[in-house]
Amino acid sequence: MENPVENAKRLAAFKAVDNHVVNGVIGIGSGSTVVYAVERLAQRVREEGLEVICVPSSFQAKQLIIQHGLKLGDLEMHPELKVTIDGADESDLQLTLIKGGGGCLTQEKILASCAEEFIVIADYRKASENLGEQWSKGIPVEVIPSAYRAVYQKIEKTLGGKSELRMSGSSKAGPVVTDNGNFILDWNFQTVMNWKDVETSLNMIPGVVENGLFVGMARKAYFGMSDGSVMERTVKANM
Repeated sequence: MENPVENAKRLAAFKAVDNHVVNGVIGIGSGSTVVYAVERLAQRVREEGLEVICVPSSFQAKQLIIQHGLKLGDLEMHPELKVTIDGADESDLQLTLIKGGGGCLTQEKILASCAEEFIVIADYRKASENLGEQWSKGIPVEVIPSAYRAVYQKIEKTLGGKSELRMSGSSKAGPVVTDNGNFILDWNFQTVMNWKDVETSLNMIPGVVENGLFVGMARKAYFGMSDGSVMERTVKANM
């Protein structure tokens, strides 16, 4: 019997690809749900003759594109994307997202910003009313390695909460290193805040490369549910 979480991921990913992908340049996000999006995209290319170029957000995304025989592109050649499809660690009712649990937040945010539409795919565990209800690991902040201690002290002094350097665990001694060669701090906030102000405040700290708050970027989200349905959330485009 299939794992209900994996089935929920597949349902959300397939529906998003079917509803939003047409011929053109597509941004491919990172994470476990994106695996199913690339699977469905490859099916449509084979069955429908869909013509797409895929721009990856990470090493993982690049390998998925190659493994499925899809056309690989990059932002240098294709700086404008038709749509970017990506997962999320958590989404609130306004589609404010926490992303970066997999360490790819900077590239993911760049791809989202370059797309006409940014579409989110996730399972039911990621859908919240407010950030912090489901995701308890904090907001990722990518930092220049030499500045990590100064940055986390400034975050705590400015915004409160607690920051920790993300460690690699048993597979590698030392901290997690991003595809960009940087470190990641996980900032655990204490309460619901004005997330746009927080996003700006974090990025204004010298040494911060980017943070995992995606505010006002997602147009629509698909959440695969445990009962086999797909819940959709939509927000109006920013004027």
